[in-house]
Amino acid sequence: MTNPIPPSAGLRGAVDLSSLVQGPPPAGGASAPAGDALVFPTDDQAFTETLERSRSVPVVIVLWASWSEPSTELVATLERLVRARSGRLVLATADADRSPQLVQALQAQSVPTVVALVAGQPVPLFQGPQPDEVIDEVFDQLLQLAAQHGVTGTVEAPEGAETQEPAEAPLPPLHQEAYDAIAQGDYDAAAAAYRTAIAQDPRDALAVAGLAQANLLGRLQGKSLDEIRNAAAANPGSLDAQLDVADLDLSGGHVDDAFARLLDLFPTLDAEGKGRVRERLIELFEVVGTDDPRVAAARRRLANLLY
Repeated sequence: MTNPIPPSAGLRGAVDLSSLVQGPPPAGGASAPAGDALVFPTDDQAFTETLERSRSVPVVIVLWASWSEPSTELVATLERLVRARSGRLVLATADADRSPQLVQALQAQSVPTVVALVAGQPVPLFQGPQPDEVIDEVFDQLLQLAAQHGVTGTVEAPEGAETQEPAEAPLPPLHQEAYDAIAQGDYDAAAAAYRTAIAQDPRDALAVAGLAQANLLGRLQGKSLDEIRNAAAANPGSLDAQLDVADLDLSGGHVDDAFARLLDLFPTLDAEGKGRVRERLIELFEVVGTDDPRVAAARRRLANLLY
C-alpha cells in the first residue's frame, strides 16, 4: 500500500469490519469521540463511532505504536496535513498494541499503516512514512473518491483549537539520515546510519532502538503476510520461518505473541539455534522499548530458560 489510490478506485467491501461494530450508534447519531473534532483516538471499542463518522466525512485512520519512531513522526505529519484540509477530512489515531481487532480487520502487516474509511468501507492508503507531497496527493484522491460516493461533509474545529504544530527540535544528523532512508524504503542505509551513530556514541539509546527497527523492517521487506505464515505452517521445524513470523507479529502490534513464539521455541533448539533466538529477542526488546512491561516479563522468562 505504498502508491496513491487512483481517483477511480472503488470502495473495498472485501474487508469485513462487522466484528468491530459494537451495536447501533446512540439515538441522534454517533457522539463525538474523545479528542477534538478533527483529530481523535480510536480503538476496538470506539470503532463504531469512527465508522459512523465516515458516512459524512472521510476518516483517515493511522495504526501506530509508541515504540516506533517512524510511526509517531507520521502521526504528527498526518495531523498537520489533515488540519490544513479545513475539516474535509478527519484523523483517527489507533494504537496498534491496544487495538488487535482493528489491526486484524484492516489487514495491517506493520506500523505505521494508514487506511481511510468512506461511507463505512475501508480504503487502503499506504504503509510507512511518506513525504508530505505524496500524502497530499493521496488526500486529494481520497476526497475525489469520497465525493463519488456522496461523502462530502465537513467538520468544524473547536473554537480556539490550535492549528499550528509547535516546532520540533531537529533530529541529530545521522538520525535524520536514517529516518529519510526509512521513508524511501532503504532500510540498509538506515541501519548503516544508525550503526555509525552508535559507533560515535554507544550510549545513544535512540540509535540502538532505531537500528533494531530498521533491521526488522528490512527483514520484512518484500514478504507478504500470507507468504510468511504459509512458510511457517509448511515448515514448522524451520527456525528461519518461525523468526519471520515473530517479526511479522511484532510489526503488527502482536507483541506478546511474538515473544511467546520465540520463548516457546527456545528449549527445543540446539546451542546455535538458541543463540539466534536470544539475539533476535534482544533486538525485538529494543524495538518495543526496554521499559515496556511486556519486555520485562519476556526478559525474566528468557533468563529462566538460560539459567
